[in-house]
Amino acid sequence: MNKNLGTTRDGFGKALIEIGTKNAQAIVLCADLTDSMRANWFKEEFPKRFLEMGVQEENMVGVATGLSLEGKIPFACSYSTFLINNALGPIRSSVCYSNANVKLIGGHAGITTGPDGATHQALEDIATMRVLPNMTVIVPADQEEARQATHAISKMIGPCYLRIGKYEVPNSTNPDNKFEIGKAKMIHEGPDITIVTCGNLVHIAKEVAESMCQGKDGHRDICIDVINMHTIKPIDKETLLKSLKKTRALITFEEHQIAGGLGSAVLEVITTSDPELLSTPVIMMGINDSFGQSGSSSQLLEHYNLDHKSLEQAIIKVVSLKRRKEK
Repeated sequence: MNKNLGTTRDGFGKALIEIGTKNAQAIVLCADLTDSMRANWFKEEFPKRFLEMGVQEENMVGVATGLSLEGKIPFACSYSTFLINNALGPIRSSVCYSNANVKLIGGHAGITTGPDGATHQALEDIATMRVLPNMTVIVPADQEEARQATHAISKMIGPCYLRIGKYEVPNSTNPDNKFEIGKAKMIHEGPDITIVTCGNLVHIAKEVAESMCQGKDGHRDICIDVINMHTIKPIDKETLLKSLKKTRALITFEEHQIAGGLGSAVLEVITTSDPELLSTPVIMMGINDSFGQSGSSSQLLEHYNLDHKSLEQAIIKVVSLKRRKEK
């Protein structure tokens, strides 16, 4: 196994043990997916603070809310598609309406879940969670960022949704860097175009930016701002607008439905913050109003035009539109 590769679910599992060691109020609940969510690591260390809830996500969220009201810090874990869609009622009315200190952990999100197919590939969870009042939404990019993000949400007060997965991606987050909720990371800089991305696609955007800026493999000399927008809500308006005022060109790049996800959140910022940016050329890359399907992660990224080649083509197109507009 490549030591430079890791999954966000592994980062979450490691953080749970670290948090549990320091804070006796941390409790983990899981809906019959303990090993896959890496909640088993916490269970082995702290069996008296682990609750196996079975296939009953609604009840799990209700129990987590009650525990939070008694001063505990509950982490309620399940696959995103089951957690969000099966338990939306209690998430809205019990967790968010009460502003309860519940941490909702959604695993197996996005098409990179792979062979498990459409029933297990949550592609609408960011949209659903970000419209709920009081809810914080975080999508870490790699194993280390997921570990740091888990620590961060354990210290904040209020509802949070953490989106994780099983797809192995390169670990590029510096362990010494502090993770800040609501503060995006600029991971590559250039004046020609802004890419805003999150989660498993961050490494693709970074690799493409490095290649195109250096003119490798016949690419044009295009230099790119890549923003890891790990917190979808509250979104980092300052970093986003600063970049766009410089580049005047934009691509949003996400493993989620185009409608309601990261791209929608970014465009909301533009339309409500700076009228001068309304003419910015934009391509929103994501899932276009369809369900996922079975296949390997790489096959699905290519099929849904979320691979390196598709991003490169989109960059060339948007930069061309920008330069034509400037003439």
